[in-house]
Amino acid sequence: MVNRTPADGPAVPAVPAVRTVLGDIAPAGLGICDAHDHLFLRSPQLPGQELDDAEAAAAELSAFRAAGGAAVIQWTPYGMGRRATELPRLARESGVRIVAATGLHQAAHYSPEVLARVRPDLAGLFVAELTEGIGGTGPRAGMIKVAGGFHGLDRHARHTMAAAAEAQRATGAAIGVHLELGTGALDVLDLLCGTLAVPPDRVILGHLNRSPDLVVHRTAAEAGAYLAFDGPSRAHHATDWRLPESLATLADAGFGDRILLGGDTTTAGARSVNGGPGMPYLLRRHRERLELALGADLVTQFLTANPARAFAADWARAPRGSR
Repeated sequence: MVNRTPADGPAVPAVPAVRTVLGDIAPAGLGICDAHDHLFLRSPQLPGQELDDAEAAAAELSAFRAAGGAAVIQWTPYGMGRRATELPRLARESGVRIVAATGLHQAAHYSPEVLARVRPDLAGLFVAELTEGIGGTGPRAGMIKVAGGFHGLDRHARHTMAAAAEAQRATGAAIGVHLELGTGALDVLDLLCGTLAVPPDRVILGHLNRSPDLVVHRTAAEAGAYLAFDGPSRAHHATDWRLPESLATLADAGFGDRILLGGDTTTAGARSVNGGPGMPYLLRRHRERLELALGADLVTQFLTANPARAFAADWARAPRGSR
């Protein structure tokens, strides 16, 4: 991809950048990155556990920064309480770079009225939030988040992913995919990268740690997608102790450059400031444990170089109405 001068002069290479809520930065400036987490999140599926307290979010970022963290990718999409206008202040005050998301989750997280309003032009919504700003005046999103189902894709997921693919073509943004309990990765790749022709290196498959299927992991890595292993298990703790084995198998097969790590804090009770693991867990116990099994250099690559590539984009900007 190239950019051209206004006078139609010589073409010059586009420069990839990570789009944070404070503006675009060079990928190398991202630093140690929690590649999948939430500062704010609200859903009828999680009553009473909403992440909607800005001061608690600030405290969580401070704890993450103290543990050595430099960047957080917030995967909270449209309509789930992103609190986008709070994010620039939190980024400035904490010194932690924040990337916001556009996109749409599973239908169960929304009222029928919200879905009826946004479905007719989802791609237009995603492009606007990536290029103009969330809500028209807020910070720009830096990724697209969508969701699959349990071992399959329903009509809502297919519609949402088609819109995400259209927005990806218009902007270059990465698409992060919530995999329900870590399942359905190959169905997602068949749709996004096969039918919808999204480049595989623009797709990030989330929650793969929840389904430690080494065959699926390797197949997805061979396809060229990024693989996110994000957060301690909430119920199936066997997946936690199998994580080093899963990552070692991928790295030994030559796919260490495909792996991302995150915390995926989704409830108030899971925040470190409320006694849960929260964001700092990734860089305390989790990182330490993986380094013992895999070596510090490889784990540092998972936390720095890999997310810098995964979330960087050339940010092509389609002229309005060109979709």
